[in-house]
Amino acid sequence: MQTKRICLWSGPRNVSTAVMYAFAQRSDTQVIDEPLYAHYLHTKYGTDAADSTHPGTAEVLASMSTDATVVIRDVILGHCDRPVLFMKQMAHHLIDIDLSFLQRTRNVFLIRDPREMLPSLTKVIGTPTLADTGLKTQHDLLVSLRAAGQSPPILDAQLLLEDPCGVLRQLCERLGLAFETSMLSWETGGIPADGVWAPYWYTNVHRSTGFAPYRPKSEPFPSELTEVLSECSPYYEVLRTDAIC
Repeated sequence: MQTKRICLWSGPRNVSTAVMYAFAQRSDTQVIDEPLYAHYLHTKYGTDAADSTHPGTAEVLASMSTDATVVIRDVILGHCDRPVLFMKQMAHHLIDIDLSFLQRTRNVFLIRDPREMLPSLTKVIGTPTLADTGLKTQHDLLVSLRAAGQSPPILDAQLLLEDPCGVLRQLCERLGLAFETSMLSWETGGIPADGVWAPYWYTNVHRSTGFAPYRPKSEPFPSELTEVLSECSPYYEVLRTDAIC
């Protein structure tokens, strides 16, 4: 059996955990939560977790390999006894990594309007940078994959929340998978695949039983985020052009 390996390249605060939970409900799928997280933290901050703005850094570093080469070999491309391996990935984790493994995975992008994403991100890591959002990395990665002959599906968080069934059905079709209605709901609480960082990031999805209806933010956009918003928006607009709707 040849496993179909799917990498969801998301930014933070993008309903990526809900998408992972949806795939975890499938009858044919194993899910893995952010296998490159420890590599990213170790590469960016070294062994001094005190310098990290990410909550639970020490726990993450202790829970998984910090060596991307090992993670790619043993996890992303490693043994899987299920027909489908779905991996929730953060695009900004792709630093100092040989990206040739992406020719052996099916790659999907998940984006969210930075005007909605940035205020949410500040509640967890403080003032974010363009690099923290992953949007430029997503854009550059999309260009690279298309040049290599791939046509990665793109999901927009708003469009997904407005029509989970329709968007997931189209995504499954693009990936060569049968759509399963079980993907639309789950039990409250976590799943075994949750990373050790779940208590810091997954509160809302743990309370949910499915995709929440889309609700635009009503609060004024924080003025201190205007500069990073102007950096993010052009990349988001390019990615959004081809989003499944």
